[in-house]
Amino acid sequence: MTLIRGMLTLDDLADEVAKGSIDTVLLAFADPYGRLMGKRYDAEFFLDDGARHGTHACDYLLTADMEMEPVQGYAFANWQLGYGDVQLQPDLSTLRRASWLDRSALVLCDVRTADGNAAVELAPRSMLRRQVERAAAAGYRAEAASELEYFVFEDGYRDAAEFGYQGLTPMGWYLEDYHLLQGTREERFTAEARRHLKASGVPVENSKGEWGRGQHEVNVRYADVLTMADRHSVFKQALKEIADGLGLSVTFMAKPSADEAGSSCHIHLSLWKDGGNAFAGDETLGPVRGSALFRHFLAGWMAHADELMVFYAPTVNSYKRFQSGSWAPTRAAWSFDNRTAGFRVVGSGPSLRIECRIPGADVNPYLAFSAALASGLDGVARELEPPAVFQGDVYHADDLPTLPRTLGEAIARFEGSAFAREAFGEDVVEHYLHFFRSEQAAFERAVTDWERQRYFERI
Repeated sequence: MTLIRGMLTLDDLADEVAKGSIDTVLLAFADPYGRLMGKRYDAEFFLDDGARHGTHACDYLLTADMEMEPVQGYAFANWQLGYGDVQLQPDLSTLRRASWLDRSALVLCDVRTADGNAAVELAPRSMLRRQVERAAAAGYRAEAASELEYFVFEDGYRDAAEFGYQGLTPMGWYLEDYHLLQGTREERFTAEARRHLKASGVPVENSKGEWGRGQHEVNVRYADVLTMADRHSVFKQALKEIADGLGLSVTFMAKPSADEAGSSCHIHLSLWKDGGNAFAGDETLGPVRGSALFRHFLAGWMAHADELMVFYAPTVNSYKRFQSGSWAPTRAAWSFDNRTAGFRVVGSGPSLRIECRIPGADVNPYLAFSAALASGLDGVARELEPPAVFQGDVYHADDLPTLPRTLGEAIARFEGSAFAREAFGEDVVEHYLHFFRSEQAAFERAVTDWERQRYFERI
């Protein structure tokens, strides 16, 4: 077996199939929302054919909205082009047991053109691969981690839908940040999550209660950035399906309730070279000692944060999380070990890294890491310098620039970004502009409970 528990080689899978312990293989890829899409294969047929040739899927999956409607206006796929196929090519390095499912394994796929000859550049995993290749060409490997928070409810998903997602019972009933007592009450879910993740190639470090009722966090070990994005995707899929099996529900909305904390996804990055952290060094930057590479990478990441905000905060709901005093950032600043800053530098020497606190739990990890890596590499290439370190409460630093406050504002910044077109390509930018505009338009057409409560009688 491979070193990470739950990871499988084809020979491992063949042994498990022969023993009857695995009979199904899921072929999956991440769509623009970050959802896993794909097919279930008979395990024997996967070994005979699917592992080598992959499978095909309709290209509309990269243009569908949350309700799986084929949205028009995309150049990539539309009714005029007939909605053809893309190829899903298994990345066998991601083959793993899906221990939370019965006798199942899972493999993540790269999305390629129907003939298999080229990557579909606008597919989220392809976008991150491109930035990983850019880093490698410069001599670096990006190491990353993502810290996902979520809320757990006693109500199952079907009941939650029938209730209109209102009046749900959170698993905890008071703020439980680090509380072991309240955490114990939630172990019937959290312990299952830890065990299944560990047994499915997603090594877990720890779990803890968060700053909301029924809010929790499970931290996963860092890895190279593509592996980390894959782990993130498997993490979300596993937790939803584990909850579903227990008659519970879990949400990764950035702000599920106006009177509760938001759920974050803090992402950590560092560049490595020759087996060591290339951010480590003896140059002084405020209270931090690091390399010139660290300084330039931080500057680039910060410089492009506002114009790539759609990749960190991809939904209308994302922006409800950015409230003063909420543990979510509101202004563009960096600081050392300061949780009010959007960019929090942590660690020292070989552990020195940059934590971006902007993304919420609704983030697509492939898009967020693509944006972060592209931005940092640009800072390195152009030897950009970061602003001065901020010390104190960033929430009350009125002279600092604010982050975009709405999805509409973030879309406008993205549309006007020459850097985005340079980093990702014109076709990719136009595709995601249409994706985010469609999401914004769907919200603007909706009539909300807030509107009914405010205007039904009194307007």
